[in-house]
Amino acid sequence: MSAPSQGRFPRFHGRSSAFGAATPPLPPGLDARSAAVLREIVEQYVQTGEPVGSRTLARRLPMSLSPATIRNVMADLTDSGLLFAPHTSAGRLPTDQGLRLFVDGLLNFGELTEDERESITAALGASGRSLEDTLAEASSMLSGLSAAAGLVLAPKSEGALRHIEFVPLGSGRALVVLVNSDGHVENRVIETPPGLPPSALQQASNFLNARLSGRPLAELRRVVAEEIAANRTELDALSTLVVAAGLATWTGEGRSGSLIVRGQARLLSDVTQIERLTAIQSLFERLEAQETMLRLLELAETSDGVRIFIGAESGVFTTSGVAMVVAPARSDGGRIVGAIGVIGPTRINYGRIIPVVDYTARVIGQLLG
Repeated sequence: MSAPSQGRFPRFHGRSSAFGAATPPLPPGLDARSAAVLREIVEQYVQTGEPVGSRTLARRLPMSLSPATIRNVMADLTDSGLLFAPHTSAGRLPTDQGLRLFVDGLLNFGELTEDERESITAALGASGRSLEDTLAEASSMLSGLSAAAGLVLAPKSEGALRHIEFVPLGSGRALVVLVNSDGHVENRVIETPPGLPPSALQQASNFLNARLSGRPLAELRRVVAEEIAANRTELDALSTLVVAAGLATWTGEGRSGSLIVRGQARLLSDVTQIERLTAIQSLFERLEAQETMLRLLELAETSDGVRIFIGAESGVFTTSGVAMVVAPARSDGGRIVGAIGVIGPTRINYGRIIPVVDYTARVIGQLLG
């Protein structure tokens, strides 16, 4: 696979960030000159991270404009909140609002080549590797292609269950052993009612296993809850409490999962200010939090395709200067089975990253689905 392009955004024809329009109209409030200036400033920002001045723009713009005219356009874009001057020089950088306008209406991106698609598919579909290793490979690959941090979120399986067992531990505790149809085993410890005889644990195990019938956990919970509510069980009072406690240990099971992040160090590569370092450290802490995984799943569930978040737009992070490109991983039947994305500075190469995230999400969706 070829390395991600450096410097200017690739000028692909036929598609835009609007996902469909071949020649997207200019964003509201921008004429052709303003759009050209904003686009060139963003592309230079992606390449160098440095402010762009009117003389540089005069040399690079596709239209002939004098430096004085360009300065007037830059002043108007600054007054509109799309550009800002980081210091007293004449150069400008895009604001988060300016980047959002660029992504929504001025960004051109294209399809991956067939070789690139085959390379991604081969890297993720290698045989003899565990699912966790495959997801880690996907995260590392995204990081390498984007020069940012790659993330892969896989929710825990809600597949069919094969066996449930309660094992006494003594001192008012028991171990709940759950075996999925794929052989994956999970253990949880629960508190048991005082005076519970060992026979009650066996009774609880027998009761649940008799009702599995290849059901996923959510369906088993529903069936058991209906029987208990209707008093249609043969369980005694203590065994009923054990069953309820055992199933409760997996409450919200399908909403958690494993979040694999690779390439965090890339977020620190050009950090020079202590405030930015503190913000990035806070971002790392958020990535490790369970609430981040839940929020990423929510974003995936409400997305038909790739979504781009600038700064704090996603609600996942509160810091500015950070962008996230995320896509849902869907099974062939359309079920959400995870989320794929990239987190990096706002000067990431959106035109390159969007098709990479999109295609990787589709491959992961097939693997997990």
